[in-house]
Amino acid sequence: MSMQAGDVLAGRYRLDDLLAEAGAGRFWRAHDLVLHRPVAVHIIAEDDARAGPLLEAARRTGPVIDRRLLRVLDAEAADGRCFVVNEWGQGDSLDILLTREGPIAPRRAAWLVAEVADSLVGAHEAGLAHGCLSPEHVLIDQHGQVRIIGFGVEAALRGLPAGRTNVDEIDLAGLLYCALTGKWPGISPSDVPPAPEVHGEVLRPRRVRAGIPRVLDALCDEVLNPQRESDRPHPSARSIRDLLLDHVGELTGTHVAVPAARPLLPPTPPPSPSLSSPAPTSPAAPTAVVPVVPAADLEPGPDDPPTGPPEDPPAAGPADETTAGDRPAGPEPEVTTAISADESPPSDAPPRASTDLPTQAGMPVFHDDDEVDWLRARTERPAPPPPLADPTPKPLFAPDPPEGEPVRRPRPGSRAASNPDYWPWDSSQDSARDPGRDSGVRPVGRDTGSWASGSWSEDRWDTGDGFDDTGDQVPGRSWIRLALIVGICLLVGVAVVSAYQLGLKPPTPGSSEEPTTTTTPSVAPPTPFTDLVADDFDPQGTDGQQENPDSVPNVLDGDPATSWTTSTYEQNFGPAGLKTGVGLVIDLGGTKAVRRVLVTTEGGQTSLAAYVTSEPPQGVSELTPVGTASGDGELSIDLAEPVSGQYVTVWLTLLPQLADGFRGTITEVQVLGS
Repeated sequence: MSMQAGDVLAGRYRLDDLLAEAGAGRFWRAHDLVLHRPVAVHIIAEDDARAGPLLEAARRTGPVIDRRLLRVLDAEAADGRCFVVNEWGQGDSLDILLTREGPIAPRRAAWLVAEVADSLVGAHEAGLAHGCLSPEHVLIDQHGQVRIIGFGVEAALRGLPAGRTNVDEIDLAGLLYCALTGKWPGISPSDVPPAPEVHGEVLRPRRVRAGIPRVLDALCDEVLNPQRESDRPHPSARSIRDLLLDHVGELTGTHVAVPAARPLLPPTPPPSPSLSSPAPTSPAAPTAVVPVVPAADLEPGPDDPPTGPPEDPPAAGPADETTAGDRPAGPEPEVTTAISADESPPSDAPPRASTDLPTQAGMPVFHDDDEVDWLRARTERPAPPPPLADPTPKPLFAPDPPEGEPVRRPRPGSRAASNPDYWPWDSSQDSARDPGRDSGVRPVGRDTGSWASGSWSEDRWDTGDGFDDTGDQVPGRSWIRLALIVGICLLVGVAVVSAYQLGLKPPTPGSSEEPTTTTTPSVAPPTPFTDLVADDFDPQGTDGQQENPDSVPNVLDGDPATSWTTSTYEQNFGPAGLKTGVGLVIDLGGTKAVRRVLVTTEGGQTSLAAYVTSEPPQGVSELTPVGTASGDGELSIDLAEPVSGQYVTVWLTLLPQLADGFRGTITEVQVLGS
């Protein structure tokens, strides 16, 4: 007998939202009418082969008390149905957290997996196991705490045997690998991309992502690649937990950040049997959105769980809202569906109509009489804008002027435009002969002149001195004359200075006229600073890693036979390496002007940079080097201008390659200045 939203299961659980449907099983979000709280319910047929193991798994895991487990609240077989009720959880599962933010920092990842391992330690000692632990079953709730979903029940729904503690131990290491790299290497199925493999072995985490501590890398490799011959016993959940807690140390700063609280939403009427979204019980009840992943196909084979694609989930109703957020208790569905996590009003509330009116959201409009209205959406679609008009085509050439008019028009505002007689044309224009062509003068200022019978009448002519025959100055002539005058003055000045220089007599030796030379004071050469103190500098090291601090004083003892060496690295420094560099910090004992840094290296090609700061450096990414050098032997960094500071950092950016890896060596360091 099928059930629909609004039906009450076992007289207590009102079914609100059908979250997923696969095979003969259904996964519901329900409301406990007795305790008034949201719950998750899995329902399968009573005659299903998994009904017995499912109820047995629920009875065995129900009494387990652990703050991290989303518990089994109820389990029963009645009226042809077998159902299991789980606690409802809110938050982000590990797979969603990795998809949204990427891999987690190593220390936080170790804390997160240690929390899961701590819950499994007690369960394994009692003979219980999760059996299907994957990133989808690890939830980070709204308080930043770790919750475990589907303990024991998920494996029963997939038709897997109970008590698989060895699978839990491998999946624990898989959770750590997944949190560090974003790849899933565990046994249990997951939608997270699989971890890369080479020759049948899972690639070590440090080869997938740089910066992972060696202790975490070794733990993942030891558990996930058991085929390697090793005398050490297989790590248990307890040993994994203890190792991770030792690595985490103080728990400050390990909690995974959670999204900000969602705003409160106004109350909505209670749901009707035909709708799938519950309503909150009070105006203050927040709406939490829970992503759910249904369990695998509920029709497994006789030996293995199904591997084929699940059936499509039912389409969401009109009141559904899809958003990534919280995750319910119990086994995970394969199709993500977002639901509200608010409680519904009591069952005696009046049902709402089967057809809801659409909600109209708009902008409030405040009138002068303190009345508030809403600017709602338009009921009619506005008319489309008129089509763009084609621009008027422009001719390639100017049109010919009308007969009897000039080809060119004067600019607006000019004298020609204001005087209509400026271009007095007549029909004899073509036959007129310009008298200026023969006499070498040209007409200007044709205010009163006119063309008549091929000759000028009362015209004014330029006489060559910048003025016309009436005494008016021709426009532009004054600038030309001024430029000529300035050029002549410059030429005369240059000639006078040259003549004066050529006419000077050489001074007599010993006379008062002999020029005296002024001696420029020379800059004193830089001198080495003394009483220096050096320390190793490795800001990118992990787990308190140091760079041979005991041999650091050898670089200041003046003996080239003693030296300081870095650690040996499998790959060189650089953006693609584990680090960008290591080095030394030289304390000058006070603020001094640094002009030169001499560093003596050995072993091969070495590159370095020097930094001068007033405070002890915490890193070099925000600093600007005063100079760089590269080579083998004595490397000198000379500063064009003195730089004042107390601390000189020698930062090695490229190490020479040796037989066993990459290692740098410095025999002497000198800091010179004034």
